[in-house]
Parts: sequence; structure tokens; C-alpha cells
Amino acid sequence: MPKGKKPGRPLVWSRRRLIDGIRFRVRTGIPWRDMPEEYGPWMRSYDLFRRWQRDGTWQRIFTALQARADDDDLIPWDINVDSTVARAHQHAAGAR
Repeated sequence: MPKGKKPGRPLVWSRRRLIDGIRFRVRTGIPWRDMPEEYGPWMRSYDLFRRWQRDGTWQRIFTALQARADDDDLIPWDINVDSTVARAHQHAAGAR
């Protein structure tokens, strides 16, 4: 987890709580404004999410977790290619 760069007034909402709110929002797919209050103000969670998205923090976290899981052989790297073709009826394509 990245460390904060600014000294000064302590945060009212802990970063852990904001991250839990981001995880809840991503998992459920709800709009940001509908986040429960237990995770803090939705604007703070959104700001943290966007800042980390722009500077690549989420990608670094994902890469580190994926590398750790790969080291523990928790990721099966099997590839399944399906070459089935599903054709639509001629009327589904707009034909007359």
C-alpha cells in the first residue's frame, strides 16, 4: 500500500475503510452515490479510486497479488479455446 505524502491533519476516514468501500462498489456494481455511509463519503472513495487509477497503483497491487498467487501455484494457466460458431437466424440480421 502506498504511503501518504502530505503531513498534517489526520484523516477522518481511515484508508482501510475507503478501500473497503471501493471494493464494495466494484463487487456490487452500484453507483458511487449509493455507497453505504459505513464506508465514508462516496466522494472520498471515488477520489482515492481515481487517483490510484491514474498513477497506476491499482495495476501495481494487481501485479503483486498475481505474482504472489502464481508463486504459490494458485493460478491454473490452462487455456481453453472454443471454436464454436453460433449463427443467427437470417431475420436476426435484418434481412427481409
